[in-house]
Amino acid sequence: MNAYIFPGQGAQFTGMGLDLFENSSNAKKLFEEANELLGFDITKIMFEGTPEELKETKVTQPAIFLHSTILATVLDKSFQPDMVAGHSLGEISALVANKTLAFKDGLLLVSKRARAMQKACELKPSTMAAVLSLDDAVVEKICTNTPGIVVAANYNCPGQLVISGEVSAINQACEEMKEAGARRALVLPVGGAFHSPLMEPAREELAMAIENTKFSIPECPIYQNVSAIATKDPAIIKKNLVSQLTAPVKWTQSMQQMINDGATNFVEVGPGNVLQGLMRKIDKNVATEKAAI
Repeated sequence: MNAYIFPGQGAQFTGMGLDLFENSSNAKKLFEEANELLGFDITKIMFEGTPEELKETKVTQPAIFLHSTILATVLDKSFQPDMVAGHSLGEISALVANKTLAFKDGLLLVSKRARAMQKACELKPSTMAAVLSLDDAVVEKICTNTPGIVVAANYNCPGQLVISGEVSAINQACEEMKEAGARRALVLPVGGAFHSPLMEPAREELAMAIENTKFSIPECPIYQNVSAIATKDPAIIKKNLVSQLTAPVKWTQSMQQMINDGATNFVEVGPGNVLQGLMRKIDKNVATEKAAI
């Protein structure tokens, strides 16, 4: 069975999507529609922008979404998913790919999500850190015992967990992680504490937008970050998508569940190859590949 997986923030690069724009009239039309819907020339930033320009949350999230969903569209009949999943932002890309959301609705949700998250980031100094080679249970315990807000945010693969929270709490937790035997506990260059309680203002804002957006019954199940299990129920999908902003991304658990449910081939759709790398650490026996036109 084919599982199609969609990347999140961090996979962006200058020139992303240019090959699609130049080689497909359908892709070109969708990129031009995106410029109009967003009210700024996102294609120019994607194709020619500096890494700094691409790193802005209000640009990064729509850019990755556009690269992923337009690539899936261009693949056309060769795009045959039995199941889908997306890492954080990638979940909305996956929901467009499996026909839960229309392209336009997905893009507008991503734009609102990015702006809401940016606003939440500006309310309090916060960040994230990657913890390597430490058991999840040890990381979770240190987070619980550290004063202030710090939580496990991304279960990326065995031995790689990202924590999220207030800057002071993250710094203290990182020191304790190293003392507990972590190979590295590295603060990440991100604008805020994604997938933590500090995203509550963004969650509330996005909840209203999701409630007012049409979600259809998808063509194949999605394994959502919050639950790590398959669903095709639009009401559950909506609820999980709202919860995702303040809850951890259970990526390892989602991939393991997909394998348990019969996935044998994982296709990464979008910029970069981060998810293929994670999959090799989750289960090196399954096939992984990169979607390409």
